[in-house]
Amino acid sequence: MRHPPRRRLFTAAITALVLVAAAGVSACGGPADAGGDGGKGKLRIGYQRFGGLSLVKARDAAPDVEWSLFESGPALTEALKAGSIDIGQVGEAPPVFAAAGKIPFSIIGTSAPIPQGEAVLVKADSGYRSFADLKGRTVALNKGSNVHWLLVRLLEANKMTLRDINVKYLKPAEGRPAFDSGQVDAWVIWDPYFALAEQPGVRVLADATGLASNREYVLAAPDAVTKRTDDVRAFLAKYREVTDWGIANPQERARVLAPELKIPEDVTSRALARSAKPLAPVSPAIGDELQAITDSFIALDLIPGPVDIRSRVDDRFSAVFQ
Repeated sequence: MRHPPRRRLFTAAITALVLVAAAGVSACGGPADAGGDGGKGKLRIGYQRFGGLSLVKARDAAPDVEWSLFESGPALTEALKAGSIDIGQVGEAPPVFAAAGKIPFSIIGTSAPIPQGEAVLVKADSGYRSFADLKGRTVALNKGSNVHWLLVRLLEANKMTLRDINVKYLKPAEGRPAFDSGQVDAWVIWDPYFALAEQPGVRVLADATGLASNREYVLAAPDAVTKRTDDVRAFLAKYREVTDWGIANPQERARVLAPELKIPEDVTSRALARSAKPLAPVSPAIGDELQAITDSFIALDLIPGPVDIRSRVDDRFSAVFQ
């Protein structure tokens, strides 16, 4: 069967994202590597394709760190659990699932809200006009990722429950083929996969505006926070500097990032226009926001409780982000 050019372009892009992510995971060190060694060796940074850390890597702004790429936040938090990374960047649900799984980490930074950076996609000719129209339908998403919280909020906003839809947990590389082939009626996804999927025949049914903050969170292994404080602070300062540069120079940012992302520059620009936001310090209010998300997941029996995620918030590096 011959695929249309746009479909082939997406398939090539998604395959590149996943293959490089897999290679990054396989390159991770183990617990005996640099982390938690009192300052010896390189800081090990876990990042996701497209997140702010991707720009730091693409510009080679932190040459003295070791990079590992992950397809999603849950995969990155598993690396924290294994002791394979020191710092990582995820969305708002992965810290909740990781805390419920007793994975040790601290939350040391966040970002401004990014509600337009995640969305529910449907076929343009499907006839669905609101999320409520998906009652009884199959909705795909990556379990434990930022979009999991968006799904919960959409259900609440439409007076629905998880019993009203058929949820199919699929990783990004699995979600798009299932969506294209009609195996699922809607796909809840984040950038850059969201931007890659925006093409004729696909429509945005809803995004997180007014429902979820969709912040990014910077997580750190406890040993890195306590034993490599100066190294972590220096890296975060560089991360902040590069992030601010990218926001001030959007065209150059897209030019630099597109090859790193292995997706077209126009797609990169579209995704960055809505999803690249300033970094921000953590605070008690951020702890409260995460605790509310956590309590909702517990109430829905999606994670076991109790979970005190407020205690994971560590503001010792907040001055870097102010």
